[in-house]
Amino acid sequence: MGTVSPLAPAAVPGLPPLAGVRLATAAAGIRYAGRTDVLLALFDPGTSVAGVLTRSKCPSAPVEWCREKLKAGKARALVVNSGNANAFTGKNGREATRFTAALAARASQCKPGEVFLASTGVIGEPLKATQFDGVMDGLVAAAKPGAWLEAAQAIMTTDTFPKLATASAKLGKATVRINGFAKGAGMIAPDMATMLAFVFTDAPISASALRALLKSEVDDTFNAVTIDGDTSTSDTLLLFATGAAAKSGAPRISSASDGRLKDFRRALHGVLADLSEQIARDGEGARKLVRITVKGAVSKKSARRVALSIANSPLVKTAIAGEDANWGRVVMAVGKAGEPAERDRLAIWFGDIRVAAKGARDPAYDEAEVSAYMKGHVIDLTVDLGLGRGTDRVLTCDLTKEYVAINGDYRS
Repeated sequence: MGTVSPLAPAAVPGLPPLAGVRLATAAAGIRYAGRTDVLLALFDPGTSVAGVLTRSKCPSAPVEWCREKLKAGKARALVVNSGNANAFTGKNGREATRFTAALAARASQCKPGEVFLASTGVIGEPLKATQFDGVMDGLVAAAKPGAWLEAAQAIMTTDTFPKLATASAKLGKATVRINGFAKGAGMIAPDMATMLAFVFTDAPISASALRALLKSEVDDTFNAVTIDGDTSTSDTLLLFATGAAAKSGAPRISSASDGRLKDFRRALHGVLADLSEQIARDGEGARKLVRITVKGAVSKKSARRVALSIANSPLVKTAIAGEDANWGRVVMAVGKAGEPAERDRLAIWFGDIRVAAKGARDPAYDEAEVSAYMKGHVIDLTVDLGLGRGTDRVLTCDLTKEYVAINGDYRS
């Protein structure tokens, strides 16, 4: 881990214990000696689970494992390791997942099918799952409520700070809690999830309702973040509901359309949005958070595609790194997106400063004013296509020399 990103939150939030969840971490030596690299979460009986996983055609072995086990919707344990993604590892990878799940199930007295797995790190290197054998019993014995910070730190790779978020919501007459943590700094262009993210609630919500909630909330949070345009083989977002709040009077929810979920949905969206923005703030080598809004598109879907074209453009991102409001590169990215656009209707803003309008530089353009704005840590870039009512927003970061350095040396 290098210097903490200048975009990191001023403070790491303190997450309270959540009934039905216990956490522990250990150093198993997966890739580096003496570094915490394994997380175990234990759940009380009756915990439901849902998830969204990468659509990559080259998924990791843990992703394939989770995809199969999510069908049952029941969870008792989660094992996550950093340092090795267990991706593109063939038969060895599949055997490693089976061995790890069996080991965790035996230690925590549950079924292997109730154990969920995730791995992050180098792709293509065999994972020595036997290293979990030396720490699993100790993890189970040490698991305790409230170890959220340690859990978030254990799954970091090139992240420069742990990413945590929490919120509360009313469910019936009871108050329920949502806690979450995530990791991700590079290889981020999520396709149904982010690199790794785990969210927990004590609300009594069925697996089918959780699935519907995630499906509706992920698109404008994790799926609206890109660091470098590359979708990971390991993208995993899991949501666990222990149901412990039922003891405090929270009603049991079996459908995502239940009107009593209104406040819970708001809180869940807030946690997912918070975590996804923290990932954008920790983009590898990032010095600026970039919020791209496209409006005036023919549809929301079209606005999203144009926004991603801008956000994934190396030319746009390097211009922002150089504090250059180069709207010509923005025009280029709009034009190549393959979506309806008309040059002479286009308008572009950096912050509140309109730099281009009606197919040309804005007549009131002031180089000094916009240059001063570009020196800030947060850049708002707005494009109005002038064609319709479609609007969308995407988060990204600038592209700096440090990104190249980090990724040039990643395996060494």
